[in-house]
Amino acid sequence: MKKFCKWIFASFSLLFLLTLSACQKSSKSLDTYDKIKASQTITWGVKADTRLFGIMNIKTSQLEGFEIDLAKDLSKKMLGKNVKVNLVQTTAKTKIPLLRNGSVDALLSTMTITEERKKIVDFSTPYFNAGQAILVPNNSKIKNVYDLNKSGITVLAVKGTTAVANIKKFAPKANVSEYDDYGQAFSALKAGQGQALTTDNGILAGIADENPGFKIVGGTFTSEPYGIAVRKGDTQLRNKIDQALEELKADGTYQKLLKKWFSGIPGFSIKEASR
Repeated sequence: MKKFCKWIFASFSLLFLLTLSACQKSSKSLDTYDKIKASQTITWGVKADTRLFGIMNIKTSQLEGFEIDLAKDLSKKMLGKNVKVNLVQTTAKTKIPLLRNGSVDALLSTMTITEERKKIVDFSTPYFNAGQAILVPNNSKIKNVYDLNKSGITVLAVKGTTAVANIKKFAPKANVSEYDDYGQAFSALKAGQGQALTTDNGILAGIADENPGFKIVGGTFTSEPYGIAVRKGDTQLRNKIDQALEELKADGTYQKLLKKWFSGIPGFSIKEASR
């Protein structure tokens, strides 16, 4: 009897372990895109503080911008018109942790594709060709980054950004003055404490859009394309995003979004951004 009971116990234990293993395999096989498709809901991590790309409209309490519209249109292409789109606000510090812990399905948040980031996330094909540029007053004689390569010229930049190293490389004779944020750096430019402000062209486009006395000149002098980030190994979702992006470009929707948000900004090239 004892032997029989032991046999029964061992059999049930084995059956439990096999069932648990099967459940775990089933759970793993249901990847992010399968879950999105089953629920007809997709959650994007987006910016809420970057003019033209993703910003909170205080009057409507709604997020708006190029990336917000793009997220909605990509969702419809992938899952149909009835898809539910959730938008979660992210910052530079929180976006990758939110993606990796499953709080968001994908990041559409001015994220530059870099080799370092490729080690922890997978990227879509580029959707915006960003690059470093310079912003100057409308009456400035500066036409491009090389005009800054003179003694007596001060270029304004933000601490801890790649813009500082890049401008020192392209204009080694210029003095570089660093600030804590773009608000401080732009205030210094308005006060005449420097001849140009340098950073990503998309950020400068937002500043120029709000301040018509300033313009972007000379185009971009570095290439820093933005990509949509998904969790490492989420190949099906990444492929679906790539396919949807290609379809939006083919039917003209992508170009319409670029024109909607970036037309009429002095010195900003839509053609360059969409390369």
